[in-house]
Amino acid sequence: MSSVQPCGFSDDDRRPPTSDLLEVAQRGLSAKLKRLPSWLFYDERGSALFDEICEQPEYYLTRCEIALMDEHAQSIADTLGGDVRLVEYGSGNARKTGMLLQHLHAPVAYVPVELSTEPLRRSVERLAIEFPRLPLQPLCADFSKPLRLPIPPRAPRRTVVYFPGSTIGNFENREAAVLLRKMRNEMGDAGGILIGVDLKKDPAVIEAAYNDRAGVTASFTLNMLSRLNREIGSNFELSAFAHRAHYNPMAGRIETHIVSLRDQHVKVGRVNVAFRADEAIQVEYSCKYSLEDFAALAARAGLAVLRVWTDPQQMFSVQYLVRASTVAR
Repeated sequence: MSSVQPCGFSDDDRRPPTSDLLEVAQRGLSAKLKRLPSWLFYDERGSALFDEICEQPEYYLTRCEIALMDEHAQSIADTLGGDVRLVEYGSGNARKTGMLLQHLHAPVAYVPVELSTEPLRRSVERLAIEFPRLPLQPLCADFSKPLRLPIPPRAPRRTVVYFPGSTIGNFENREAAVLLRKMRNEMGDAGGILIGVDLKKDPAVIEAAYNDRAGVTASFTLNMLSRLNREIGSNFELSAFAHRAHYNPMAGRIETHIVSLRDQHVKVGRVNVAFRADEAIQVEYSCKYSLEDFAALAARAGLAVLRVWTDPQQMFSVQYLVRASTVAR
């Protein structure tokens, strides 16, 4: 069980200790097929670059989800019902959350769960002004680990885990099912999961979203190497690596890699890592789903899809999941 506490807005950004980061990097880069975990993207610079990605014309995901919330936030709130405790995984700047909170009926509390303190601090300060009567219970924690949620100010009718964006797509199917089962445990018997799910569409549209012309996504990807240089003293030469993202139609996902542009060696702690020209480090998957695909994934976690809302172009969906046993009754 992780020892997480309600955030006191200290300046500690809860980064893993340098020794852990070094071990993660050495293990991932020593593997036959090199890989690094996608959470390495999100230092302060990476988080700012991701916000910039969301504003790029090719990045349809944020626009579509906001259009969806514009149209359906009232319907979503009606489906969730009154006296909800809303627990948001990876809340970040919580931009879309305000659209939902405006329509919720007598919410008991909002619990943003975020590993990075600064975005959490800013979003909570903003929401405190926007929703002065709403109890805010921020939690500095990694949502992928077991959570000890703060005690709510009054008993909620149900706990709803909110997971907007398309972050569930960053987990491979087995890992995604494990995370959904964890959410199922945390929401309790009467609870639910409100989750953003990117839908399958023209592969060219999907690929363009991860290869914007301005190169912001490329900068975001390579910032991972800058972070390793800064935090564990590695010596990646950024100009010797490139961002590559392509859609794999068989797997139904974007596969993002950092590619070595030449034969080279990089120091990672005391380990000397060799790269061949065109050798890749796998850094992220972004899975896309049909409605049937996602219903099948939910079923693996003991969940059933109760409602689906989509944007007008049906490019993105927000889905409400409950325990399968609840629907079966």
